[in-house]
Amino acid sequence: MRNDVYMPARHRTFLERALAAVPGVEGIVGLAAGGSFIAGEIDEFSDLDLVLAVEPSSWPEILERQQAIAAELDPSFLAGFTGEHVGEPRLLVCLYGPPLLHVDLKFVSLDDVHERIEDPVVLWERDGRLSAALARGEARYPAADPDWIEERFWIWAHYLADKIERGEIFEALDALAFMRSVALAPIAFRRAGVEATGVRRVEDRLPAFATDLERTAAGVDAAACAAALEAAIDLYTELREAGGTPGTVEMSDVEREVRAYVAALPARLQAPGRDV
Repeated sequence: MRNDVYMPARHRTFLERALAAVPGVEGIVGLAAGGSFIAGEIDEFSDLDLVLAVEPSSWPEILERQQAIAAELDPSFLAGFTGEHVGEPRLLVCLYGPPLLHVDLKFVSLDDVHERIEDPVVLWERDGRLSAALARGEARYPAADPDWIEERFWIWAHYLADKIERGEIFEALDALAFMRSVALAPIAFRRAGVEATGVRRVEDRLPAFATDLERTAAGVDAAACAAALEAAIDLYTELREAGGTPGTVEMSDVEREVRAYVAALPARLQAPGRDV
């Protein structure tokens, strides 16, 4: 294990136990660390993101034994569940402790480890097999696609406006968070050349943008949500123009109609007889 990476005692203890145990786990041929470990940014609040490389012939059996293997790595294993909620059944989301530690264990067949979004640090491997498998491909981080976002942004904005006007404030709050995570932050990170997921660590990595993002957060109130939606549209426009040449693209019909619809939302909320 690398000694040049700072780790809190709980994280280091877990890795030391895992490294001692993993060579004895039949079917596992490598262990690597990703996420904040790669950048040396682990702190007391960090998860551990680990990749367990699996012998292809052992793949079905290993998937059935995920939780048992998690307990073999560290006897303080408390609970875990698979990652279908993020479309990744190979992932086991674990909690160890006390003291409590979140660990993501991703079980990947040796045939598939070359397809990845980052280059993990190999901590242990059998006969150099994990390193050789990684060398068969290059990491490709899924960068934000401005065209993909533009095709969807105005429909999202209209949906959000309707939820506010109907009085579904918690749904509107969720939609504002979705817009920050899927549209606004990804574009900002892309412009800054930073690889990140959603709004993770935006406060540290893009502090000025994080301040701008505050305008898109609302209280449990229709008028506040409407103001946050307008702020999100303004911020999206600024980000979009900063990534291209302002004024050279004609406003689309959907953008024009949704902008007008959202602009009239505060007046509709104040119409006589409304109680939202």
